[in-house]
Amino acid sequence: MAAPKDQQKDAEAEGLSATTLLPKLIPSGAGREWLERRRATIRPWGTFVDQQRFSRPRNLGELCQRLVRNVEHYQSNYVFVFLGLILYCVVTSPMLLVALAVFFGACYILYLRTLQSKLVLFGREVSPAHQYALAGGISFPFFWLAGAGSAVFWVLGATLVVIGSHAAFHQIEAMDGEELQMEPV
Repeated sequence: MAAPKDQQKDAEAEGLSATTLLPKLIPSGAGREWLERRRATIRPWGTFVDQQRFSRPRNLGELCQRLVRNVEHYQSNYVFVFLGLILYCVVTSPMLLVALAVFFGACYILYLRTLQSKLVLFGREVSPAHQYALAGGISFPFFWLAGAGSAVFWVLGATLVVIGSHAAFHQIEAMDGEELQMEPV
């Protein structure tokens, strides 16, 4: 526990704290704190992708044990693999980029409009949640044309394949205080 604190202090001394590396678009709050915790607990990428540590499990018991232990051990790395797959999917789909631009553009216009005055439709004030739902409704046809549904399922499928195969074939790291394990006969 002391080692990550020392690394964080060293990084802050160099001017590279986790708070400065996070995008400024992420507002402070629960989401930002969660992302900071993920970044603080990320395992070294060198050991994560070390080809010498990959092998086929001997049996189903070892496979299940590897899946559970590796998902626990590399949880933060897997989160960033998932985010990387999302980014890849969005960047390689121009129509999805257009749909996202329409959605965020509509949200930004609504945000600017609420700064000036409250939005009133048919004599009633419209809440921010309803305004963002309206932005989603406006951009829904663009998401439909862009194939956002298939993109979501592609990301989920690719994530399951990449993370599942890594967790299944990556040898388990020796933990401190690990209890004695009996091998099946």
